[in-house]
Amino acid sequence: MTPAALSGLDLLATAVVLVDERLCVSYMNPAAENLFEVSSTNMVGSALDQLFSDPVVLVSAIERARANNCSYSEHDVELGVTGHARLHLSCTVTPVEIMNGDAQAANLLIEFRHIEQQLRIAREERLLDQSQANRELIRNLAHEIKNPLGGIRGAAQLLDHELERPNLHEYTQVIMKEADRLQALMDRLLTPHRLPRLARINIHEVLERVRSLILAEYSRGIVLRRDYDVSLPFLKGDKEQLIQAALNIVRNAAQALGGHGEIRLRTRIARQVTLARRSYRRAVAVEIWDNGPGVPEELRERIFHPLISGREGGSGLGLTLAQNFVTQHHGMIGFESVPGATCFVMLLPVEE
Repeated sequence: MTPAALSGLDLLATAVVLVDERLCVSYMNPAAENLFEVSSTNMVGSALDQLFSDPVVLVSAIERARANNCSYSEHDVELGVTGHARLHLSCTVTPVEIMNGDAQAANLLIEFRHIEQQLRIAREERLLDQSQANRELIRNLAHEIKNPLGGIRGAAQLLDHELERPNLHEYTQVIMKEADRLQALMDRLLTPHRLPRLARINIHEVLERVRSLILAEYSRGIVLRRDYDVSLPFLKGDKEQLIQAALNIVRNAAQALGGHGEIRLRTRIARQVTLARRSYRRAVAVEIWDNGPGVPEELRERIFHPLISGREGGSGLGLTLAQNFVTQHHGMIGFESVPGATCFVMLLPVEE
């Protein structure tokens, strides 16, 4: 590879880093400077472990390419860039010879590509498949439970009329009340299977209804802030279902805060998004942020599963129902969480 060829790498949109046989940086193109947020001037001559905090997988790929003297690709490399957030990348390492006058020097050319978009789409597809499986499981389970439940309540009611000793009525009342509670739970499980009643709605009317309900429920201790983009377009959706979806998420946040903390409702437009395997030019993003303890690590992969709750006494249905309602609107729910900052995002497509 000649110096002229190296200058041609400056024009590439792909991030390219050239390292010498000691694994020290000898060149970075502008795309790499942008990706890693460092200056080429500062990094040339530095070892890779000065640029990346944990380059074990990358160094392994380099060793394979060098050992076989051919290109080697690693499709999922997580790199911690010193002083910045971790990046999910794919990389291809290619041994090259660099001409320096009449001499040749062995170098390694490393190409980096972002895979955040692919990972996000794959995660959304997993969530979509999971949501459909959850709906079928819940529907079948609810129907199986409802049938004998009605018989149990009816038998308890007949027994209550036949009992002669008044003190025994207390037991039949307990049976009937518990049967009614389970019946209400089954009705909640079956509710998401009603198809949305579509109408033209303003997402801010939905959020204002949720806000008023939460402030009535937590009149002291919860600070609920708003940051709305009033220029957002109207959506086509079921207002009651979207109110319930947003309410479940905000109520979860309030419960995680123990009734004392801050919740923010934020709306923005998202452009060129893929939802439920379809591409949309625009979508409405509803962000629900709280400063609570965060989602426990062991629940993060299962948080939308039915009957999974991180709170004692919780039913584990709130986020499952919210996801079902949003999925029926061809949208998606995602979240990011660290202690002190949890943000759930509802993405709802704008039908052009």
